[in-house]
Amino acid sequence: MRRLPLTRPLRALVLFVCVLVLVDTMFFTALTPLLPHYTHVAHLSKAGAGILVAGYPLGTLAGALPGGLLTGHLGYRRTVLFGLAFMAVSTLVFGSAPTAAVLDSARFVQGLGGACTWAGGMAWLATEAPAERRGELIGTALGAAVGGALFGPVVGAVAAEVGTGPAFASAAVAAGILMAVAFAVPVPARAVRQGLREAFTAARDRQLATGLWLTMLAGLAFGVLDVLTPLRLADLGVTALVIAGTFLASAGVEAALSPLAGRVADRRGAIVPVRFSLAGALAVSLLVPALASAWVLIAVLIVGMPAFGTLFTPAMTLVSAGAQRQHLDQGLAFGLGNLVWAAGQAVAAAGSGALAQATSDLVPYSLLAAACLATLGLVRAGG
Repeated sequence: MRRLPLTRPLRALVLFVCVLVLVDTMFFTALTPLLPHYTHVAHLSKAGAGILVAGYPLGTLAGALPGGLLTGHLGYRRTVLFGLAFMAVSTLVFGSAPTAAVLDSARFVQGLGGACTWAGGMAWLATEAPAERRGELIGTALGAAVGGALFGPVVGAVAAEVGTGPAFASAAVAAGILMAVAFAVPVPARAVRQGLREAFTAARDRQLATGLWLTMLAGLAFGVLDVLTPLRLADLGVTALVIAGTFLASAGVEAALSPLAGRVADRRGAIVPVRFSLAGALAVSLLVPALASAWVLIAVLIVGMPAFGTLFTPAMTLVSAGAQRQHLDQGLAFGLGNLVWAAGQAVAAAGSGALAQATSDLVPYSLLAAACLATLGLVRAGG
């Protein structure tokens, strides 16, 4: 099937949504190389570090359904603006937070804002994208989000050198620019006002439910990785700069693979890239806790972590297609996606830190491997 060229307004929308999610994930992942710093400055235990990492997804969890509902009441653009305002204020506070309680609260509010920007922005894009290129464009936006994850650790490393206040103040500047640009992007389609009854009824659709579970699984995986990986590397003597470089390189690989996963999903079905991602994710889950060499672990993380991240593109493609089939507003569908991702990320971030502290890192990684194996079996059986 020949791909139709994108119109100029649609190209502008794709670029706007790409920058929107890039900025959001950049300041979300900036915490990763700073985690050892905050464990020292705020006197956090491993469990406390897990709670700090979980603050953002907990905020997204709380704001997921309200954010999805807002798209129907305020429209996609206003929902995005609402989220950007939350992000600007919370990130400024986080940069100068003196205590663990303020840090946790600021991350929570940042997650609330992210729920709105993601629901509004991704729904705006999915609604305007042609069906035959929806997976590719969703993958392009998610690739940009990974680009934000790529630069986030760099922001964190810079913050470790120059101070967190100046580094995180740039979030307010970026949010202000994006709020202005939002009015230059073509007006989005009118959202459909729907409630939670329609959302949960549509979630019974097998395609939509599969996409939501895969989104949750990816959230679970990064909840484990974002807490245990930097702490493990620090224990092996790796500096914050090298930790940042590890996540930077891994995100670069994932950013390149996400649009490819979307194109494969468009042409051969979303389950095809899912199978490859799950197989790689299973291998990484088993290898990471067993490696004692820092440099071997770094290499495995760079090559292997994208296996988890590339689940997002086919998962979101399934969610969008299932929502369209069930006549569910895309904003509410992506609100459900935010809900399950945040639930997985928050539970895994908080739980993996506490579980690893009580037992060892092997236990949470083994549970993650079991979830990947079970999902791969179900996907193969259903495919």
